[in-house]
Order: sequence, then C-alpha cells, then structure tokens
Amino acid sequence: MASGGSAIRGSRVGAGPMGEQDRGFHADRIQVSYWDALGNETVRYFAANLPDDEIPETIDCPASGLPAGRDKANPPSVTKLEPYKTHLAYVKERRTEKEAEQLLEDALQQLRERRGTAAS
Repeated sequence: MASGGSAIRGSRVGAGPMGEQDRGFHADRIQVSYWDALGNETVRYFAANLPDDEIPETIDCPASGLPAGRDKANPPSVTKLEPYKTHLAYVKERRTEKEAEQLLEDALQQLRERRGTAAS
C-alpha cells in the first residue's frame, strides 16, 4: 500500500474556506485590448477594482514587439529607426582641421585656467 501525505484523498491541499475567490480565475477581472500599428490585438486582464489611471495606456505587443495602445483606430506609430551609417558618412561629419585646432586650443586653455586656480 502506498502512503502519501496526510491529506484526505480528494481534498485540495491549501484551499481554505476563504480567499480562493480573490485569486486566479475566480477574481473579478476586466479585459483590456491593445492594438499595435500592424493590427495585432493583445488582450490583458486587470483586477476589476484597479483604478483606471493605473491601467497602462500602452504596452509592448508580444506578437510584433511594437508599442500597442488602447485606441484601435489610432494605434501608436512604429518607431523610426535611424538608417545605418557607412564609414564615409562618419568621415563627412568630421570637423575640419581648423575647427579641430580651435577645439584643442580651447580645451588646453581651460586646463591652464584650472591648473592656475588649483595652484593658488
């Protein structure tokens, strides 16, 4: 004969007479739908007694990874990513030699001023 724990066969261990209706699927819930820019709908459930201002307006949609909002007609737009920059684009953004010399001179002047005030 196999013997288990001390629970009576058929009983639910840990289920007391109170509190079960306040947890899990027995709790009062509200359903909130979110839509992303691709039209994917995501449904989230929140406690019914939760104030409206604590329910988030936007979430990240698990289907697409895009932001999703509660307004189906006007979902959040897709974030615009910066295009990849080539090495030549970075080279074109570099400063001229004259600007670089001026920046270096300004930095050296600031260091000289700090060194002069620290020595005093």
